[in-house]
Amino acid sequence: MKKRSPAPAAGLRTPSWVGWLFVAPALAVYAVFVLRPIVLTFQYSLYRWDGIGPSTWAGLDNYVKVFTDPDLFDSILNAFKLIVFFSAIPVVLGLAIASTIRRIATSRLALVARTVLFLPQVIPLVAAGIAWSWLLSSNGLVNQVFSHLGLGGVTRAWLGDFSTALPAVGVIGAWVLLGLCTILLLAGLSKIDPAVYEAARMDGAGPLREFFSITVPSLRQEIGVCVTVTVIAALASFDIVFIATQGGPGNSTMVPGLEIYYLAFSERQVGMASALAVVLMVLVLACALPVQWLTKDRTS
Repeated sequence: MKKRSPAPAAGLRTPSWVGWLFVAPALAVYAVFVLRPIVLTFQYSLYRWDGIGPSTWAGLDNYVKVFTDPDLFDSILNAFKLIVFFSAIPVVLGLAIASTIRRIATSRLALVARTVLFLPQVIPLVAAGIAWSWLLSSNGLVNQVFSHLGLGGVTRAWLGDFSTALPAVGVIGAWVLLGLCTILLLAGLSKIDPAVYEAARMDGAGPLREFFSITVPSLRQEIGVCVTVTVIAALASFDIVFIATQGGPGNSTMVPGLEIYYLAFSERQVGMASALAVVLMVLVLACALPVQWLTKDRTS
């Protein structure tokens, strides 16, 4: 007969509080560097304060101004407009590119494509912003190509024109995030059993049918991660806008992150900057949490 191992002695059982000792350092760091600044930001948003002198109680006046001041409210609208470029374009193109790379996975072209597409992720955003500023300037490469193609009437200072500055910034963001979305979706594609595609082809399914009936449903969670990351990048954008346009021309490319920076450090309106930061945090959560819920795996 098989011998049973003796039950552990009651005296040797590890107390439940010991586990908390292992996570205590991480919780302490999180509380000091994340939770405490959030609480302080909310506290500052209820006051009028220049960051140095005495503060005066403002209540919800700062929040009212965020939604009634045209400049502040327009910066929020600009961030939502960037979602089209930062999120929709990279996710849609990433799906198409990832599906194409899966079909040529064994060729050298697939390796080259993955490397080229992921390259923007290892380039500092400051360097990317400067490079794109040169490309999109009046004498930049983009306008030179249009001139050689006989489209000189189309040329302009793309980042200096009121009508094209925000889309131009969006193109830069789409270029940066496309590689990340493609790699994440490729990782998701690797978990799909090739036999599923073979069975679909045997049933007469074409590439489009495979894409919409197999690829997209199977990548539900990966698409959710891509949408969440890119939407947050659009709403919290700062680096690219600051380097490329600094919010101009006028306020046509002003976004909340840059507006918070100017309010706090240039205009010394710490209370107003804190209120806008709290509103931005709420908007990010309001956009990200539904996406996570909709794309959650409900099979388990």
